[in-house]
Amino acid sequence: MPLSPFRVTIADTVLDDLRRRLSNTRYTAATAPDWAAGVDPAYLRELMDYWAQSFDWRAQERAINSYAHFIAQMAAERLHFVHVRGKAAPDGTVPMPLLLLHGWPSAFTEMYKLIPLLTDPTAHGGNSGDVFDVVVPSLPGVAFSPVPAMGALTRPRMADLFAGLMTEELGYARFGIYGGDIGADVSHWLATQHPDRVVGLHLIHPRLPAAVLDQSELTSRERSYLADRDSEDENDGGYSHEQSTRPDTLAAALIDSPAGLAAWIVEKLRAWSDCAGNIESRFSKDEMLTLLTLYWATGCIGTSFRSYFDYKHNPPRPNCDLPTGVTVSAEDAGHPRELAERVYSDIRLWRQHGRGGHFFPMEQPQLLAQDLRDFFSTLRRNPC
Repeated sequence: MPLSPFRVTIADTVLDDLRRRLSNTRYTAATAPDWAAGVDPAYLRELMDYWAQSFDWRAQERAINSYAHFIAQMAAERLHFVHVRGKAAPDGTVPMPLLLLHGWPSAFTEMYKLIPLLTDPTAHGGNSGDVFDVVVPSLPGVAFSPVPAMGALTRPRMADLFAGLMTEELGYARFGIYGGDIGADVSHWLATQHPDRVVGLHLIHPRLPAAVLDQSELTSRERSYLADRDSEDENDGGYSHEQSTRPDTLAAALIDSPAGLAAWIVEKLRAWSDCAGNIESRFSKDEMLTLLTLYWATGCIGTSFRSYFDYKHNPPRPNCDLPTGVTVSAEDAGHPRELAERVYSDIRLWRQHGRGGHFFPMEQPQLLAQDLRDFFSTLRRNPC
C-alpha cells in the first residue's frame, strides 16, 4: 500500500491535562541517598516542575518534524518511521540504505543526532563516499507504531516487519542495519532470517550464545563477564521481571501518572548511560522530556512492555554468519570478543571506546557515526 506522510502533532488538550497532573503530583521521601533506591525524589520534583512550567513541547515538535515521517500499512500492521535521504555525493556515490533500530526505554528520537552525520557526512567530518539513506522506525508498541492486534510480538516477527518495510515498501534490494538493546536483537534476527537482503549488521549489544555453554571451554574473561552479567541481573533486573510477568499492573500506574512514568524511565536513563551519576551530562532536560512526552501522549508505556511479556515465545536465536561490526559501549565494557565470536562468525570491526552507554546514538553520536562509516565502507566496495 502507498506510504502515508505523517506529522507528529499532540493536541493542546493532552498537554493541558499533562500540566494539570504534574501540578498535582505527590512525591515520596528518599529511602536512600544518591539514587541508591531508585530515582531521587528531589531530582524528580525538579524535572517535573520544569516539565510543567518551562518545557516547550511545540519547539521539540517542530524539531521532530524537521525530518520526513511516514506510516506504512503492511497487512494488518501499522508502522511509523522516519526516512531521510542521503545528500547526493559529488562523485556519484549511491547512498547505502541503513536501518537504525532503537531499544527500551527509547524512541525514534534516539537517532536524531546521528541522522545528519550519516546523511550528510561531508558536513560532519566524513567523506562523500560514506553517505547513507537512513530509516528509523518506531518499534511496534512504541510511540506511533501500535502493537499488532493478533499474535505474540516476537523479535523474529519484528524482523520480518522491518525486512518488508525496507524492501517491499521502500524498494531497497539490500541494506545495512544498526541496533542496540531490543533493536540489536531484532537486527540479529533480521540478518539471520533475511541474509539475502542484509549487507551487514552493526551492534552495540552483541547477543550471547543461545546454547548452554560448557564452563570448562570458556576463557577466564568469558567466565568473568558472564558472572558479572548474572550479578547485574540480580541487582537491576526487577524492571525486566515486572515488565515480563505483570506488565498491565505496572502500566496501569504509569499511564495515569506522568511523574510515575518519568521515574520509571529517567532512572534507567541515568543508570544505563555513561553519565557517571550526572544524568544531565548526557541528556538535557528537554531531551528527556521529549521522550517522556512521546510516551505520555501516545499512551505507549504498556505496549512498550509487550516484547518483554512475549519474550517467552521467541525461538532459540541462531548464530549469524553475515559481516558484523561491534561498538562495545561502556555499559557492556567487559564483553569479550571471543564470546561474541561464538555467535558472529565474521566480525570485521570491534571497537571499545570506553565511552557511551545504552543510548549510544544520543550519548556519543560522533563515535558511533565513524564506526558505522568505517564498518560499512568495506561492504560498499565488496558487497557480500
